[in-house]
Formats: sequence, C-alpha cells, structure tokens
Amino acid sequence: MRRPRWNPAWQWLWAWPFPLALLLLWHLSSVWGWAPEQVLPPPAVVFQTFADLAASGELWDNLQISLVRVFTGFGIGLFAGLALGAAMGLSPTVRAYLFPLFKAFSQVPVIGWLPLLMLLVGIDEGLKFLLIAKATLVPVTINTCQGIQSVPNRFIEVAKVYGFTRWQMLTRVVFPAATAPIWNGVRYGLTHAWLALVVVELLASSEGIGFLIVYGRQLFQLDVVLAAVLAVGIVGFAIDKLLSLTEAWLLRWRKPGL
Repeated sequence: MRRPRWNPAWQWLWAWPFPLALLLLWHLSSVWGWAPEQVLPPPAVVFQTFADLAASGELWDNLQISLVRVFTGFGIGLFAGLALGAAMGLSPTVRAYLFPLFKAFSQVPVIGWLPLLMLLVGIDEGLKFLLIAKATLVPVTINTCQGIQSVPNRFIEVAKVYGFTRWQMLTRVVFPAATAPIWNGVRYGLTHAWLALVVVELLASSEGIGFLIVYGRQLFQLDVVLAAVLAVGIVGFAIDKLLSLTEAWLLRWRKPGL
C-alpha cells in the first residue's frame, strides 16, 4: 500500500497544538485559582498590558533602543567574525596560532565578561556593543572557518585547471561554496546577539526592552514583565524568520540534493 505523501504546506499546523495547550493551561490556572494573579496574571491581562504599552509608545520606544543596540553590536561582531573566520579557514598557520586561544575565549559566556568590561568601559553603550559583538563573534567565526574548510577539494582543483587567480578562487569558488554554513553562523550570531542584549539590559541599563522587564519586576507588575517577555519572543521570532527567508533567497541557485 502506498503511503500518502507529506505535504509541507500543512507542516506549520503541527507547531500550534503545544503552545495553545500551554495558553489554555495558563488561562485555567487563573480561572480556577491555581496561582495568585499577583504571581501569574491571566493571559487577557497580559495581552491588554501589551496593547496598552504599544498604544502609549513605551513599548516601541524601548524596542527601538534595543534594536539599535543589537544591530550595532551585531555589525561589529559580524565584521570581526567573518574576517577572523576567513583568516583561520584559509590559512593553516593562522588557524594553528589563533584557534586554541579563540576556543578558550569562546568558552567564557557573555555575562562572564561583564565585570571586567564594566571596569574598562563603564556601563554606557560601549559595554552593550562589546558584549553583543562577543556573542555574535563566536558562531560567525566558527561557522565561517568550518565552511571554508569544508569546500570540496575537487572545486579547487577544477578552478586551478581553469587558471583562476587567488581572488577569483575566493570570490567564485570558496565563498559561494561556503555560503550555507557561513549564513548559519550569521543566523546563530544574530540570535545570540538578541539574547545577549536582553541579558545586558537586565543587568546594566536604564532603557530598552530588558530594562522594561526589570522595571516591571521592581514594581511587582508581572503583567508588564510578561508583556515585555512576549515582545522579546515576537521580535526574536521575526528576526529569525527574516533570516530564514533571506537564506532561501541567497541559496536559490542550489538544486535539491546539493
């Protein structure tokens, strides 16, 4: 008997049952009093708070500040990560000298650099840019290095037969063949940058979406906290979806199975 083919167009439906079940459980907990409203506000209250923050402009103002920070730090980390990853991927000598030190550097989490950088640059915007750049640097560097190293040797040999110069080898063979892993590093880098931003703003900021979470906690307004968390999740999902669509556009030339 022939099995019915799976239709990818309906795949998104499988993502809904679990979050809807959690939302229902959350609603029932407020209706039946499983948790005090001061500890776990009902979903309707959180959504109304989200709408009020958006209507007043407070949510958008803080989100704008956070997005400027994350994309500035991400840009710094992206440029440095591509340059460092390309250098280690193309040169065994550079990789032998730098990769062990880079691995040790990458093992220290973002929050571990916070006390040292606070002493060096203070708690202004420079601190946030550096920590976000560090969060971006690690996945971009590793994926760029591994992507270049994984380029098949037969591609290089064919290019040599055609007499490609070193620049042509890089621009027409190496980097196009390594586009997919490099772009994965970019996606992970931006995801890590967004997470690092929230952590930094929770600890050392007087504005931004992370500060809004802290502000709500200090006033014990947990509806504000959850509304800000909801905004963080929505923006993070939107960024990842945008990068996924961009990846599909960048790799549209690839045939299935390659």
